[in-house]
Amino acid sequence: MTHVDTAETGQGGADRSDTGAGTWRTGIRRAIRIGSRPGLWKRGRVLAALALLLGLLMLLHAKVTERAGLGSLVETFLPWFGLFIPVLLVAALWRRSAPAVVTLLLPAVVWLNLFGGLLSDKSHPNSDLTLVSHNVDADNPDPAGTARDLAASGADVLALEEITPQAKPLYEKGLAKAYPYHTVQGTVGLWSKLPLSDTRPVDIKQDVGPLGDSKPADVKLAYNRALRATVATDRGPLAVYVAHLGSVRLLPGKGFWTESRNRGAKALAEAVAAERNERMVLLGDLNGTIGDRAFDDITAQLRSAQEAAGDGFGFSWPAKFPVARIDQILVRGVEPASSWVLPATGSDHRPVAAGISW
Repeated sequence: MTHVDTAETGQGGADRSDTGAGTWRTGIRRAIRIGSRPGLWKRGRVLAALALLLGLLMLLHAKVTERAGLGSLVETFLPWFGLFIPVLLVAALWRRSAPAVVTLLLPAVVWLNLFGGLLSDKSHPNSDLTLVSHNVDADNPDPAGTARDLAASGADVLALEEITPQAKPLYEKGLAKAYPYHTVQGTVGLWSKLPLSDTRPVDIKQDVGPLGDSKPADVKLAYNRALRATVATDRGPLAVYVAHLGSVRLLPGKGFWTESRNRGAKALAEAVAAERNERMVLLGDLNGTIGDRAFDDITAQLRSAQEAAGDGFGFSWPAKFPVARIDQILVRGVEPASSWVLPATGSDHRPVAAGISW
């Protein structure tokens, strides 16, 4: 009886195995039948076309015309184009459209290739120097409070943009204790815990043409938007540039106006190329993302601390709901160890920070 029971138990196990295999094969056959239905491949052709256009736009974004600033506009918000992928996927599944689902692989792969590397945390725990850059906003209602927030950030080197004559004394007073060294050149300034030398304005071509040429030097300096200084570190001199490039605007009839910004970017790239110190950092509000073609000459020489050692996209503007990183920390000759965005202050931008090492 024992032998018979064992045999019967074994036979029952085989039956269960056969049943499992049969269920699996049945499922495969059912999936093949469903996928073979002609209707699935005829539905949602418009959705498939939209998915293809989305993928091609992201893949060939550098080929988009710069007429009316369209190319810069697309590249500024290119990461957000990825939101169309799940929207189209839901629509494709609702329509039961096999072509749309398959075609969506193109934009998904392209988006991951462009931005997938930003989704992981690449930061390292230790750094030799902490940098912070902040557009403090000319209309900031609480400059003194912003100064307190920035002093508490622990930055060794602090760059400010959009400093007004009225707010300048408040920043100088609020930062004096934490930063014994500072320079202000026009609307940009640099505060440091380490000695500064060779401070001077940098011409980024804000004033051009006959009217600009006729302005005296002291008048131009009051509206200067870039500077260069040397910070004395225990690892040697570090060249620091602070810049606030021209604003961009969406104008009726003109599209995405970037003329002033692009002119400044070209002048800044020339200044970087002429810099003799191999170790340098560029801090500032560039009014554009580094994916924007306007900054190709700059990014060919410097690399983004956020891309090299950040966590996520590091969006900094607008402060209430950031959708783009237009505030940058770019480096050469040093290693980015970490990069992050600080909490909002009274400004319409959020401060950005980075740790660098030698």
